[in-house]
Amino acid sequence: MVPTFNDMRMRTITLLLLMALVGSLPAQAQKRKGHMKDSVALGGVTVVGKSKTQRLREGAFTVNAIDVRRMVNSVQSLSNIIDHTAGVKVREQGGVGSDFDLSINGMSGNSVRYFIDGIPLDTKGSGVTLSNLPLNLVDHVEIYKGVVPTWLSSDALGGAVNIVTRSATGQQKNYLDASYGVGSFHTHKADFNAQLVLKNGLFIRPTVSYNYSKNDYMMRDVELWDEAERKYLPQDRRRFHDGYNAILAQVEVGVSHTSWADNFFLTASYNHTHKDIQTGQMQNKVVGMAERSGNATSLAATYQKRHFLSDRFDVKAYLSHTWDNALTTDTAYRKYDWNGDYILTSRNEITGRARTRRHFKRPLTIVRADLSYHLAAEHLLSLSYALSRTGNNRWDEVDKTFEPSNDALAKHIVGLNYTQSLLDERLHNTFFLKDYINHLSIEQTDIPSVTNSRDVMGSSTKNHFGYGVGSRLVLSEPLALKASFEHSVRLPLARELLGNGTTIYANVALEPEQSNNVNLGLFGTLRWGDHTLSYEANGFLRFVDKYIQPQISEKEGMMQYVNVPAVHIKGLEAEVRYDYQQRLQLMGNVSWQDARDRQRYKSDGKPSVTFNNHVPNRPWFFATAEAQYTLPDLFQNGDRLRLGAAYQWVHWFFLSWEGYGARDTKARIPTKHEVDASLTYSWHRDRYNLSLECQNVLNATIYDNYKLQKPGRALFAKFRLFIN
Repeated sequence: MVPTFNDMRMRTITLLLLMALVGSLPAQAQKRKGHMKDSVALGGVTVVGKSKTQRLREGAFTVNAIDVRRMVNSVQSLSNIIDHTAGVKVREQGGVGSDFDLSINGMSGNSVRYFIDGIPLDTKGSGVTLSNLPLNLVDHVEIYKGVVPTWLSSDALGGAVNIVTRSATGQQKNYLDASYGVGSFHTHKADFNAQLVLKNGLFIRPTVSYNYSKNDYMMRDVELWDEAERKYLPQDRRRFHDGYNAILAQVEVGVSHTSWADNFFLTASYNHTHKDIQTGQMQNKVVGMAERSGNATSLAATYQKRHFLSDRFDVKAYLSHTWDNALTTDTAYRKYDWNGDYILTSRNEITGRARTRRHFKRPLTIVRADLSYHLAAEHLLSLSYALSRTGNNRWDEVDKTFEPSNDALAKHIVGLNYTQSLLDERLHNTFFLKDYINHLSIEQTDIPSVTNSRDVMGSSTKNHFGYGVGSRLVLSEPLALKASFEHSVRLPLARELLGNGTTIYANVALEPEQSNNVNLGLFGTLRWGDHTLSYEANGFLRFVDKYIQPQISEKEGMMQYVNVPAVHIKGLEAEVRYDYQQRLQLMGNVSWQDARDRQRYKSDGKPSVTFNNHVPNRPWFFATAEAQYTLPDLFQNGDRLRLGAAYQWVHWFFLSWEGYGARDTKARIPTKHEVDASLTYSWHRDRYNLSLECQNVLNATIYDNYKLQKPGRALFAKFRLFIN
């Protein structure tokens, strides 16, 4: 029987009160050494000898922390690296540059927010994602599960991914980091990242990244007409219209450690992407000419100062504007098959309607401010504010029946946070409140029977409140406890409300999600001699109302986001890490996530056929295992050879609701078995690095998001030069 929310709330509050009571004993008088802000910024306690990522894992919130620096020689994208962590699953719709879906503890899609140094990743443009962000730009990644701290100023419901760059870590040295990789399916990746520190204290940080791939991998068992047999038979064919290229250029200029600012930087960036469209949401619908492209330019300013006007005040401020333009071209009246052959039709390829060259201008303005006040050595009060405004100016230069519109989405998020650290930092408590204000201005009226556009035209403003608490108690190094709770609200994104102009219909009547998230966990570290063993186990509950779920039309190959009245998610996850002399590293994790529809009756009073069904197109049971072994000083002093292997397993799951149709004939995403291997040789004290990788070593047929086939065996090589 699933516990009720009130039961879980009382249990959680009781546990937190007991932990707070322990902290109120006489030991509370012990004064914490160091600065409170350092502990808060890291989300955990400062313990000598532990890395940043380890301290983050041991914070009050449930957090995965990934040290990317040790993986920077890899050819993998950031999304592939994140995919190997406990409770997280990334499902791609194809090869390099394809759309992907990331889930955290059963919540996925836009329920998860993405940040770079605490700022929404959208500020770089909609074309910049985890799959094409330069790996050598990143120091580590923080993945918050369920409960998200107020300083991120986010309306994330399922969690948040915060990418922390090298520049945010305060490195003061000059460096140059350049790499070039080449691999299967005509794939090329080049990255350049550097920092120049001038004598007058001025910092200059240029970044350039380029990604290209034809993605011409083999599609197995696609149905094609066999003239001799006079029927459709499964055959193997290469993808022929799936090219992708992306360019990101950025420069930061600013100063650090001055009398008036700890950091003040101006940032300018440009992003260009181009993507051929090979399929819709189902791979039996082949596209041969449609394509989309985008350009984004952004300007931003960042200011940070500790002891602002007073020793007790710290301030951070951020302002940016992004000009984000996209174009989708679908002008061919053709119907393709996997041979690359086509017949002439009277409809376009994607939507089956008139020819289109649809333009989208989505300017994005971000304003953020964080003010912290140190009440005492162990107590910190923080106030945060964030404004995000997205425009949606759209028109079509070919389809004259399309009515242009200029919609707008704006949201304000205010957060108040109180943090205390007691018992010589063994007990850490955080309490917070959030206010979400959502403003919509809708003009579009096209396809009202599908998009509900006539029901919500005009302007509207709504207000929602959230709140939460997190606590962590260290009993000893081998055993510590943590618990957190949040009532969270997630406002729909422009992509969900207004579609993407290609494969996603708008649904302007979409309502915000609300969820009560509960996390309970334990963790610890055991050390003996040269051996270190760390572990973490977590249980979680999510009680979601108006759950936003992508719904697929298999006939059209189109998708639309809809509200599911009630979804309950429960789950368990565990991860173990072992290290021997920093030579042998072993890691294994397993995750179980049970997400079910809890709407017993439909709005007309009739029983719902999907009641207690698993939420479709969501993996619910998966595991990862990794092993690495390092051979130091192999050929010369200071060189290093690292061997690595990884295995991923994902249990099969249904593509659509179980209650619809016959269970035996329903489409399902098959069980996934993937093995990867890597070899990296570094010499001249990591100045020169050569990596060789093989992904999908067994050449397994792997299906992922929406039962779209992923590449088979792929080989990659990468050379990296790092001068510090």
